[in-house]
Amino acid sequence: MTISKKRFGTTQDGEQADIFIFTNRSGMTAKVTNFGGIIVSLSAADANGEFSDVVLGFDSLAEYQNYPDPYFGAAIGRFGNRICKGQFTLNGVNIKLPVINNAENNLHGGGKGFDKVVWDAEIVDDSLVLKYLSIDGEEGFPGNLETTIIYTLTEENEFKIEYQAATDKDTVVNLTNHSYFNLAGEGSALDHELQLTASQFVPVNDQATPVGGYTDVAGTPMDFTTAVVVGTRIDEDYEQLKNCAGYDHSYVIGDNGVMKQFATLVDPQSGRVMQMSTTEPGVQFYAGNFIGDVKGKGGTEYHNRYGLCFETQHHPDSPNNADFPTTVLKAGDTFNSTTIYAFSAK
Repeated sequence: MTISKKRFGTTQDGEQADIFIFTNRSGMTAKVTNFGGIIVSLSAADANGEFSDVVLGFDSLAEYQNYPDPYFGAAIGRFGNRICKGQFTLNGVNIKLPVINNAENNLHGGGKGFDKVVWDAEIVDDSLVLKYLSIDGEEGFPGNLETTIIYTLTEENEFKIEYQAATDKDTVVNLTNHSYFNLAGEGSALDHELQLTASQFVPVNDQATPVGGYTDVAGTPMDFTTAVVVGTRIDEDYEQLKNCAGYDHSYVIGDNGVMKQFATLVDPQSGRVMQMSTTEPGVQFYAGNFIGDVKGKGGTEYHNRYGLCFETQHHPDSPNNADFPTTVLKAGDTFNSTTIYAFSAK
């Protein structure tokens, strides 16, 4: 496995950003930039050995800065997903975040989250190590948070993301990645087959924030415990789907800190398969309902539902929901999380 580095461009703030190219012996490649920790591309083989890029994104740094809202491939923090009304209580103190950027809520860390900063980058053995210090009070969050993300492409065609974070004050942390996958390499992703081993999901209101507790998937169009074509039920007359214009829900997939395989995605046409594992307790399955009309890599036109996100994380608005696994990181403790996307073909 090799990793090379090239200049990716200069940010609007005048900072240099680089792009790192991973290549393994089977010919699979990945490209990651230290601007926003963005996964720019992942090239995987189909059943005939032909490679295609299976993540949505842009060709240039300028495009990522000019069109940030889809969060294509980005590292998300300090807090992935929504915090209701942009406030929460920590150690008896009400913390009000300064940016409301999603209806009445704070989304993906606020106005300048981890997806919009340049990370320190170093190639260590067969991995890319990114580091960023989020200072006390940045985007309203308490504590100096030292964050590390490690990207690794293995010879077994696994793309692994490891997260670590430590703080000098109690804070909340919810780190994830926002890649949109399309195993066909083009067109709608609604004909992909998904098996997601979750018996419950987090119900939400029409602002996609939790209404409390969990709901069983059995007997609903949210059930992927056996493989289902994603587009089969996405537009059914079901309140949860109408609230989010399709799938955009956190699924309950197991104990926090325990590695488990939670999903398999298959593109029947190409034969590409992606198996997903994580130590996180949940995954936000988002079917790209609001991608819009965007011109992406190579001039490819992206539209709604052209990519599927599997954001491994804690549940949305966890700081305001005592029944959810906690997102509080105590001073002196370390946050650790790992997610693996394994590619094959059949």
